[in-house]
Amino acid sequence: MTSATDTPATRVPDAEALGRMYTLMLTTALADQKSVAESKAGRLQAAFYPVRGMEAVCAALGEVLTPRDRLVSTYRNLGDALAKGTSPRSIMAELYGRRAGLSRGKGGTMHLQDPAIGFTATTGIVGSGLPIAVGVAMAAQLDGEGSATVVTFGDGATSIGAFHEAMNFAGLWQLPLVFVCQNNQWGEHTPIAQYAANTDLASRAASYSIPAHKVDGFDPMAALAALRSATERARAGEGPTFLEFQHYRLTGHTGTADFSYVPANELKAAMERDPAPTFRKWLLAKQYLSEQKIEGIERHARETVDDAFAYAARCEFPAASDIFTDVFADDTWVRSLHSD
Repeated sequence: MTSATDTPATRVPDAEALGRMYTLMLTTALADQKSVAESKAGRLQAAFYPVRGMEAVCAALGEVLTPRDRLVSTYRNLGDALAKGTSPRSIMAELYGRRAGLSRGKGGTMHLQDPAIGFTATTGIVGSGLPIAVGVAMAAQLDGEGSATVVTFGDGATSIGAFHEAMNFAGLWQLPLVFVCQNNQWGEHTPIAQYAANTDLASRAASYSIPAHKVDGFDPMAALAALRSATERARAGEGPTFLEFQHYRLTGHTGTADFSYVPANELKAAMERDPAPTFRKWLLAKQYLSEQKIEGIERHARETVDDAFAYAARCEFPAASDIFTDVFADDTWVRSLHSD
């Protein structure tokens, strides 16, 4: 496993970049916690899938992705959306089912997307984003864009047929695609060892001639180094890369799910490496950021999250007349209903 926080190979970014990474990690964690609370209170209009434990990788994604790069995500996507630069207000409005949301309040977490900034799609079916990402990467390759496409997915998706089809196609065509496997050790409520005969997920890439690396998913610097290398390879036309980020899901499968089945010792050990607090300690210990700077970031993150939720709660719901909008290519079918 690659863990690059204190190794000579790590290219530690400047203070500004480190500040951006901590901001994104903390904003993701705070928004996640509040979304869980709102979900349990019954105020959200769709299921919420927590991302706690994945914040370090999300922060690294935010630092390496350019406006030209494209991202295809899964429904556990809060950190991915923020990493690509999506407005927190529009994300939360979607969770509340409001018209100002990314999908006009009709898609929830399953269908967050912001194509204008390269957040191409979110899919609600496990593994279904992989072939979409292949198509996006193939189009970029044919157009000679010099951009990278990144697709994120959980460990459970590696058991889906579409995963292997996507890997084979990407390896054959040498697509500018980065496979980001968020291995949080759980496929919904099932531990990885109980659904995967081979738990070494990165090894699966070898059969498709795709370079693969295991990376410490709790370590933002290791994640940054791995993602930087993989996206640079993609943009240079050197083909796909598979990255298996190993960390642990710090909460339930959904915002309201019981997760008492998770072994207490495993969860305790994982919580000791909670990404945002651990990164904070590291930044201070290495004197990369001052306490004053960090406190300013924390104040800004809290204000951003509070503002997004307050905004979403006061936005209007979609009108009844919006029910067919964005569903059909034109209104022919709708007009036929009224002609009967």
